[in-house]
Amino acid sequence: MNGTENSLKSIQPQLERVQNRALVAGATGFALCLILGLLNREQFFRSYLFAYVYWLMIPLGSTAILMLHNLTGGWWGYPIRRLLEAGTRTFRPMAVLFIPVWLGMWRLYPWAQTPIKAWYLNTRFFTVRAIVYFTIWLTLAHFLNKWSREQDKTGDPALATRLEAISAPGLILWGLAVTYASIDWVMSLDPHWFSTIFGMIFMIVGALGSMSFVIFVLRMLSDYEPIKGVVTVSQFNDQGNLLLAFVMLWAYLSFSQFIIIWSGNLKDEATWYITRAFGGWALIAVFLILLHFAVPFLLLLQRPMKRNLSALSMISAMLIVLSALDVYWLIMPSLEGDGPRFHPLDFFALIGIGGLWVGAFFWQLRKWPMLPQRDPRFKGALQHEHGD
Repeated sequence: MNGTENSLKSIQPQLERVQNRALVAGATGFALCLILGLLNREQFFRSYLFAYVYWLMIPLGSTAILMLHNLTGGWWGYPIRRLLEAGTRTFRPMAVLFIPVWLGMWRLYPWAQTPIKAWYLNTRFFTVRAIVYFTIWLTLAHFLNKWSREQDKTGDPALATRLEAISAPGLILWGLAVTYASIDWVMSLDPHWFSTIFGMIFMIVGALGSMSFVIFVLRMLSDYEPIKGVVTVSQFNDQGNLLLAFVMLWAYLSFSQFIIIWSGNLKDEATWYITRAFGGWALIAVFLILLHFAVPFLLLLQRPMKRNLSALSMISAMLIVLSALDVYWLIMPSLEGDGPRFHPLDFFALIGIGGLWVGAFFWQLRKWPMLPQRDPRFKGALQHEHGD
């Protein structure tokens, strides 16, 4: 334990440096966003919603991947477990940052001004549901981190069983909350349109964004102790395989939604895609098909690419950026049907919320040892890896 704690000190300056820079960038971006928002309140709430949904996807994806690893085990999760746990501990600041979305619902959602489905789409029930969603996410994050921390201190094997036991129903609750949150916060921007796949698309957007983020951060920290002495090329290969799976799922679900709605040829359903199929929105769609699916898919199929740490981190960085464009394409056409305008507020909102979130993430990451200490599931894997 003492050796791990001493080696942890070598990584702390790097973590603190990234944290401070992120917080400065976030505070600056947020301040500029608020100033420009005073001049254009409608655009402020639109940009804020887009940026908020995007950054919320990463802690949501971290929660799902963490629970998935608790259920399946695997050596691939050993070096990224603390990164995933730190991501789940950012739900509190994200809950606070949801307040502007709540305050702006009257400017964002048509049903908030003129009730369309009064039994469901009304401001009071919208607020109650948002509280329920965050309660589910915060509760899952609390127990996943509480029992993991206790495991570090005591090494009690029963805690691994608890983590597994909460993860199975937790994934179901997580999926329901993400589905209904995506319906409330994104789909209801166009209250006459619906899709039964929409929630699943946001689940995969979150998983893809989170996996890309943790791979990028792990590569950034892989030259520092204690990560340097543990992380291996084979682990990056496994994580690259999981990233490839999420890329394929994103493409499969996105295409499935399109082909089902387009082949149905129903006016109320096809309108959503018609808006996104012409002009600048169509260019973004083509851009996403090529760079969010085709290019990473072909690159991640190659084993040497996944075992090249620099190359894999660059692919991950590209997917982080392209996921933001994907969320933009999902949200903004419902608000700006004529075509993308890329207002400066879009950029400042991304930097503002993102900087604060990244700063909170690295602050949480600094609070715990970088690697699990006494998880019995990793003892055999560690011996096997070093034995090879």
